[in-house]
Amino acid sequence: MRSNGEIIIIIEDDEDDRLFLKDIFESLDYPNKIKFIEDPMDAFSYLSNSKVRPFLILSDINMPKINGFELREQILALTEIREKCTPYIFLSTSKNPENVLRAYRCQVQGYFRKEEDFSVYQAMIKNIVEYWRLSLTPGSAL
Repeated sequence: MRSNGEIIIIIEDDEDDRLFLKDIFESLDYPNKIKFIEDPMDAFSYLSNSKVRPFLILSDINMPKINGFELREQILALTEIREKCTPYIFLSTSKNPENVLRAYRCQVQGYFRKEEDFSVYQAMIKNIVEYWRLSLTPGSAL
């Protein structure tokens, strides 16, 4: 089981989406801390901090200043962030096949559509977290 990473980072500019995800994570009662980043530009300094040990990053795509694709590409360009090998998942309202293809070209580990139904979204988030709790990644087998 993955033991590295203690924080689930959610990069989401929309307040309603943040509140919905907050409620979902509270209902699932994981021991991980949840860190919301509203402005995607703030993600770089936060993730670059050597004391930050992310378990998982959930990111929106449609955000101001920099979209999720650009954010992911810039994160991959930063060695100190890239080498943390944090699973990176897109959550989006779009099912556009071009967005899905572009996401996987950015080396993401998943692309999921945001759900409107609480129980459906909760089950999806639970499946994502449980998968990554069991998955080995570089540095997790130590």
